[in-house]
Amino acid sequence: MVEAVANTPTTCPECSAARSDPSRVCPACGAPPVRADDKRARDSEVRTEDLEPYVALRYIARLFKVLALLLLVILLGEVVTGVITSGLASLMTLLVEAVRLFVVAGLLWAGGDITILLIDAGHDLRVARILLGRINAAMHEREEREKK
Repeated sequence: MVEAVANTPTTCPECSAARSDPSRVCPACGAPPVRADDKRARDSEVRTEDLEPYVALRYIARLFKVLALLLLVILLGEVVTGVITSGLASLMTLLVEAVRLFVVAGLLWAGGDITILLIDAGHDLRVARILLGRINAAMHEREEREKK
């Protein structure tokens, strides 16, 4: 499949110059080579590397939320154990500890939500970069047409 891409004459997506070998750097503008696993049918479509997921951030968000749920389970177990062993005499101590664990669990859950927000912000940034690149390419094409 690599040879099929290498032998197909195409145009450069950056400068629209003729490229006999898209697997090499464009001699006119220095644009990077077109990869064999590039799924674009046309140059104006989104490249696969523009859509890479934020895998590590998703795992961190999931980890924060799982830890928050685990703290709530620990809180429930601590309250049940405290009431069974000491009865209602330990109610104030358990209440203080419950509030403390509940706040930490809430902060962990919020950390997971903020991480998901960072992922969404990254997607928005990538979309803006793609659109800016398309606008730039359209402006260069327009300049070339006006010169002719």
